[in-house]
Amino acid sequence: MKMNLPNKLTFLRIFLTIAILVLIGVNWSQFNISWPVYLLGGKVVIRLNYIISAVIFIIASITDMLDGKIARKRKQVTDFGKTMDAIADKVLVNSILVVLAYNHDIALIVPIVIIIRDTVVDSIKMISAGKGKVVAASLAGKIKTAMMMVGLTLVLIENIPMEFFGIALDQFIVLIATVLSIYSGIEYFLVNKDFIFNDDKVEKL
Repeated sequence: MKMNLPNKLTFLRIFLTIAILVLIGVNWSQFNISWPVYLLGGKVVIRLNYIISAVIFIIASITDMLDGKIARKRKQVTDFGKTMDAIADKVLVNSILVVLAYNHDIALIVPIVIIIRDTVVDSIKMISAGKGKVVAASLAGKIKTAMMMVGLTLVLIENIPMEFFGIALDQFIVLIATVLSIYSGIEYFLVNKDFIFNDDKVEKL
């Protein structure tokens, strides 16, 4: 099967995610390798592997926006493409959240909440799909995704420039995105609970 451009971008996002995980998830010291660390303004420490990861993450986030738009514009939307796009999104965000929590860059509760929420929402979508129904993404879910992308980017670039002013904007945005994820997850459930338990028709968010 010949792969179209949107699907190529989706798989590129997965490979870029792997690159990020290698950069910030590997214990490089066990290989006697140390990434350069720089001190800016006498107070802000930046790690080269994190800065490189931030650039790659931004590129991966751009592919997330492009693949869907290109697929719709070229009329290349397929079930395979939609499935892989959703998987690539989860791989990109959730795996990086886990590694950042392991590295103590964000609170451990963040990936726990996000993964549980995604599992619940995906279960609702799977039940709906199995009955030929579609549960569209909610506005809160879309805002959550956008804010999480911004928050993770700030974490990877060491919260520059706000770190110079002692403002933890990166942690705040990640926290807000986590709260929105809980809200949107509850929203998905409440809108579709009758359909899930009583086999009534599903409503679109």
